[in-house]
Amino acid sequence: MTPRTLLLSLAACALTATIAQAETMKMAVTTSFANSGLADVLLPEIAADTGIEVQLLIVGTGQALKLGEQGDVDAVLVHSRAAEEAFVDGGYGTHRREIMYNDFVIIGPNDDPAASGAADAATGALAAIASAEADFVSRGDDSGTHKMELRLWKSAGVDLEGDWYKAVGQGMGAALNTAAGMNAYILSDRASWLNFGNKGDLSIVFEGDPVLFNQYAYLPVNPELHPHVRNDLAQTLEGWLTSDRAAELINGYEIAGQQLFVFNAQPE
Repeated sequence: MTPRTLLLSLAACALTATIAQAETMKMAVTTSFANSGLADVLLPEIAADTGIEVQLLIVGTGQALKLGEQGDVDAVLVHSRAAEEAFVDGGYGTHRREIMYNDFVIIGPNDDPAASGAADAATGALAAIASAEADFVSRGDDSGTHKMELRLWKSAGVDLEGDWYKAVGQGMGAALNTAAGMNAYILSDRASWLNFGNKGDLSIVFEGDPVLFNQYAYLPVNPELHPHVRNDLAQTLEGWLTSDRAAELINGYEIAGQQLFVFNAQPE
């Protein structure tokens, strides 16, 4: 064997060993995390730094937590604090770790026929939409965004009756497409809206109320309940998601010059 052949053989062996060492874990994430484009930024870096291939199951928060309860995934990344705390209190997750946040915005027709943008609070903006019976598209899918929307309607004292309220049972991207096609109002996380290409005649009509704060958290599935889950990989991924490298990538992710997420993981 020539020196060159030997080197090529060693290189091939090293590549084979690297591939063999790569491990896979499953994580259920919200559609907004995927629609924002941030997943496409983070996943290759996670693989390069940790050797873990993270397979995403992209669903609403409610379905993501159900997948965790059933032990169908190793961890979840979602955004509905009350549901997350219930998940941990129920013994399905080992703990809850905050990773990053953005905010919700109310999207609507450019001319804002309900004058929702004149409101002082998000509940007032929604009340104006309901009063005008202007078309409103709801995700209607038990996602974190849907849960937030329902809390806001309840706080606004609005009964969701009438043809103006359209629950579509779809993810963020599909729901935005429906709203664009109908020229209707919709609640969206800011990241998904900024990354959405089919804006039509829609724009942000209301934003900035502190109640629209949108926190994302990471929850490893409890291996005592589901011994087959890869808690070792989930812990490694948590270490990466709370690292300086993750902070750099999350804070640096921009669309049209706007930062989409803010890293806020705290040291243990």
